[in-house]
Order: sequence, then structure tokens, then C-alpha cells
Amino acid sequence: MDTALPLSGRKALVTGGASGIGAAVVRELARLGATVTIADLAEATGLAEEVEGKVWRVDLSETAQFESLRLDFDILVNNAGIQRVAPIIDYEPAMFRKIQRIMVEAPFLLIRAVLPGMYQRNWGRIINMSSVHGLRASAFKSAYVTAKHALEGLSKVTALEGGEHGVTSNCVNPGYVRTPLVEAQIADQAKAHGIPESEVLAKVMLTESAIKRLVEPEEVASLVGWLAGPHAGMVTGASYPVDGGWSAK
Repeated sequence: MDTALPLSGRKALVTGGASGIGAAVVRELARLGATVTIADLAEATGLAEEVEGKVWRVDLSETAQFESLRLDFDILVNNAGIQRVAPIIDYEPAMFRKIQRIMVEAPFLLIRAVLPGMYQRNWGRIINMSSVHGLRASAFKSAYVTAKHALEGLSKVTALEGGEHGVTSNCVNPGYVRTPLVEAQIADQAKAHGIPESEVLAKVMLTESAIKRLVEPEEVASLVGWLAGPHAGMVTGASYPVDGGWSAK
């Protein structure tokens, strides 16, 4: 272990860390010296071996299992998420509820599980992977937009309660990132908007951005790494867009 690294000796938990943004965050935190545990339903053994980390195979939609949980981590990154694109009148209530469980209930329960240890050590970093949809809305994404707005509120309350205990809580708000989650949306977006899949990027996903490209996962991860580090101790209760200027409008 390189004690010169900024996160040396710190333990981090990243939900949804097996792929996409989560995998980039896992690699970044490990590069900065943290020991990282990947919490995901998907297979993550190879990534864990790559970063000399650990795997917690878990279904975050089964939230009852977390109600009496206590976890010992210095850094928590609530990153896991799913998406369903459909008009409200066609939106399945069961899917709406599942998205809230994964993206609101699970973060709340995991924050609740790590805070006692963070308070005891007088140091902690809660980083919530929100979205530009935590700041803005888009049609056909009622469950996702609802969940991300709720996560913003949870993050701010955590910041207010954790401040006196050396714990910060912030949101990172990417636009469309080059991930499997975004790529999987293209067919649904085409159907919802009545356009060919080939036109979804230009006519739907990138219309609001000043910079006309997808965000790279590593760009998001670099911000997470800074928020987790020693120079962000006075940064809390904030939301950081990585959206190519979308939320500037």
C-alpha cells in the first residue's frame, strides 16, 4: 500500500460498480489508494482482482435486507441505477417502485449503515451518483427523474446532519454517459419519440448539451475521486453537473 496516495488506508463501497460509471469509479478510487468493495448483482470478480478489491454480490432492489445493516466504510458511492423509458400512462407501477427502491431506498439504507462508523472516525465521504435529471426533467422518464430528485434531497439532508461529524455528502450529475445503460435506452427512446434509432443521439440525447458528445465514464470518475479526497472537506450539500452545459439553460 502506497501511503503517499491521497486515499491510502480508506475503504470505499461502490454500488453498481461492475460496469459503466461504477467501474470507472472503482478504478479511480483504487488508483488513489482506496481499498474498494464492488456491490453489484452482476459479476465483478475480474474487476475486483484488477484493483485488488472485494466483491459484494447483492440485489439492491431487495431493500429489506439492509434495514438492520451496519457497514464499515470511509467512502460510499451510491451509483447503482436502472432505467425504463415510457409515457406515464403506460408506465408499469411495479417498475416505478423498483426504480425507487434501487435508487432512493437503497442509498438511504446504505447511508444509514455507514454513518455510525464515519461519525466515530470523524471522517466520511458520501457521493451520490445523481444525474442532470436530478436537476432537470425529461419526458418519458417519470420514475428515473423522480428518483434522482429524491436522491438530491437525501444528499443535502445527509450533508446537514453529517457536517459536524466530518462527513460530506454531494451529488455528481452527469448528462448522457457512454455506458450500457445509455446504449440500452436508444431503442426505447426511438419508440417513445417515434423516430429511428439512428436519430436518437442527435434529436433526443444531445439536444440540450452545448458540447455535442457523450460524457466518458472516466470524466465522471475523476470528479468522484476529487470529492472523496482530502481537498474536498469543505465541499458538501452540493451538486456537480458533468453535462456539457445542459443544465446551464
